[in-house]
Amino acid sequence: MAELSTIARPYAEAAFRVARSAGSGADLNAWNALVAELATVASTPEMRALVLDPNLTPDAIYGVFAGVVKSPLGTEAQNFLRLVIENDRVAALPEVAVQFAALKNRLEGAADAEIASAFPLSDAQVNELMVGLTKKFGGLQLKARVKIEPELIGGVRITVGDEVFDTSVRAQLERMRTTLTAA
Repeated sequence: MAELSTIARPYAEAAFRVARSAGSGADLNAWNALVAELATVASTPEMRALVLDPNLTPDAIYGVFAGVVKSPLGTEAQNFLRLVIENDRVAALPEVAVQFAALKNRLEGAADAEIASAFPLSDAQVNELMVGLTKKFGGLQLKARVKIEPELIGGVRITVGDEVFDTSVRAQLERMRTTLTAA
């Protein structure tokens, strides 16, 4: 079976082209939010079970899916959702959302910076991290998302695109363990 990212790519690109053809940044933001919402709905255990039910037609699945989505579905969004359902690609919607957001960020000259910390960070600490990251990434506009991961023990792990900076205590302990066992 093909990689999920390979399956999702044409859907993300198609939705992105439709969103861009609408002409405004607000439309692009609305589509980004809509695709993210579709991904959230598709990820629920109930929807995954519904999609796998062989007794349901694509129209029935669409009806339930569209009824659960809170955002208004314009004609293009309805067509997109129907296409995803008819092609049995609902499971790829979370990856479609990730790729859509990446396309949007690339267009805007931005990127998401996911900051994982063992403890809550103050606004000043986040701002200090973002200043350093902005310099490192040549002025790229970074959007910080902070999440708490107590298993890191201490420090932070920062992910920007496919680059990871891990200064957590857990990572340091793992590096020491690897060094000690390699001898």
